[in-house]
Amino acid sequence: MFHIEYPRAIPARRPEEHQPAAPRFSLRWRKPLGMMVTEYFALQGEDLDWTAQKAFFDRVIAAQQADGADHWEIMRADGPGGTVEAIIVCYWLDATRHARWTRNSAFLHWLNDPARLSEPHGLWRECSKVPYDRHETIYSAPGYRIGLSRTSDAEIVPITMNGYFGAARDRMPISAIDALESPFDELPEPAAPPSRGARITVCAPHNAIVIRSGQFWEEAGAEQDADYQDNLRPKLMRGMDYLSGHKTQSGTLSLRNMTNLNPDGSLRRETSTYGHFLSLRHLEDWAKTHETHLDIYRHAIAMNRLYKERREVVTWHEVFALIGGQHGTYVNCHPETGLLPFASLVNGRA
Repeated sequence: MFHIEYPRAIPARRPEEHQPAAPRFSLRWRKPLGMMVTEYFALQGEDLDWTAQKAFFDRVIAAQQADGADHWEIMRADGPGGTVEAIIVCYWLDATRHARWTRNSAFLHWLNDPARLSEPHGLWRECSKVPYDRHETIYSAPGYRIGLSRTSDAEIVPITMNGYFGAARDRMPISAIDALESPFDELPEPAAPPSRGARITVCAPHNAIVIRSGQFWEEAGAEQDADYQDNLRPKLMRGMDYLSGHKTQSGTLSLRNMTNLNPDGSLRRETSTYGHFLSLRHLEDWAKTHETHLDIYRHAIAMNRLYKERREVVTWHEVFALIGGQHGTYVNCHPETGLLPFASLVNGRA
């Protein structure tokens, strides 16, 4: 299996003689990878019925014929200001193919048409493009595939670099030689720009972190389904509410709680949170010290110890450390959408 490891110039966070309390798994590929690309596209509106959502999804999917994504998923989220967002995430394992798609895509030609500025709905796209050594993944079980794990030649393999604070950093190969520090010490207060009727591009800071963290309980029986609904999910939502409500303190640039959809638009028992953070340190500080995350962590450990290999709720995440200059583009969107409240941080421009 392909992987990259550097001789460590920066010490690992793993304690000596650490033994994980529960098995965990991570992604590897059967062939070498250079760059990986994740791009989210969304339609945003206050009265967004399934007909409009499906038409948007169909437009994006129809454009995948030439140089298209290796995998995509459709989702729905509550957006800012009472809006609904129909979101499709696309994954490429070849950055050149993605670049050709970007240049020639009928969907992007449509998105870039000035006519989009006068329509009733908003649109946005957010792209993350990173070398292999700037990503890491973890899965609580090997049997269910989602996100990057659905791309070609991907394998979910057992790991032992888990079960301690700092493990996500250690799993990211570049962390052996790069401290992944942000050029900014802290976030300014969010300031929503005038974005209705405008097309605004916002650059993400160097070493900003993008995470998609998910839960799948479609196959859970009544007992574990009830535990997820009544115990774990409320803890997850309290954590997300804290991050969304304390962006400056937590380094949260953006956060969305998404639910995967079936082809007919019905909700799956599968959710994920998609977020941008100023730095890995900010995300680690919340995970290690804040009660809202410690509640999640303690409950997950307790359920793993209780059910062991019978655990039916799958949790996972994928994390990317961005190289500076990557951006989101927002067309006629609510001013609190995505990275817009921090448009002035780095190279925000209309």
